[in-house]
Amino acid sequence: MIKVLLVDDHELVRSGIEALLAAEKDIVVVAVCDCGEEALRIVEHEPPDVILMDINMPGIGGFEACRRILQSRPAIKIIALSVHNDGPIPQQLLKLGVVGFVSKASPVSEMVAAIKSVISGKRYLCQDVASNLAFQFLPGADVSPFLQLSQREAEVVRLILHGKSIQEMSEALQLSDKTINTYRYRLYRKLNIKNDVELTRLAVKFNYLDAI
Repeated sequence: MIKVLLVDDHELVRSGIEALLAAEKDIVVVAVCDCGEEALRIVEHEPPDVILMDINMPGIGGFEACRRILQSRPAIKIIALSVHNDGPIPQQLLKLGVVGFVSKASPVSEMVAAIKSVISGKRYLCQDVASNLAFQFLPGADVSPFLQLSQREAEVVRLILHGKSIQEMSEALQLSDKTINTYRYRLYRKLNIKNDVELTRLAVKFNYLDAI
């Protein structure tokens, strides 16, 4: 039996996915929660085989939750769930160690296929994500500068674009204010920008805001 943890901040989505997976004989949803913080607590006491993780959530967010879970429990298979399939987020999640990415618009059959695929040791990308990742590396493609960011830098960007203060970012990422500022300086340099206003403009240009 494949034990699944479902993490999503929308009750309707949680209820729908849980009900659909209940029809599968070899899959059981052992826990459901609405934030990354609660997911960390559940994983600590009752680690599942697979996590279906919404990426766009308040609090520490799905990205940071994935990072912390994979750091402490690398054997857990995480499948990212999102309504956005383009931009640099899918690639950054794969670099982090997430093994699957499924659109929330996908049919339940695809979600089941993703769960069974990752539990067998394979990666699973829904068709739109796989296509977008391939197109990013075609000659002449307008490559997003956000792809060059490290996972930590990408998470700092996400928090900045959500209007978080240095103190709030420090608390969310469990880092000192000084370290947060260091990441901020590095990502500004990589993106060739000088302030948060320029960061927002760049995010809009490359559809990065839609992905977070």
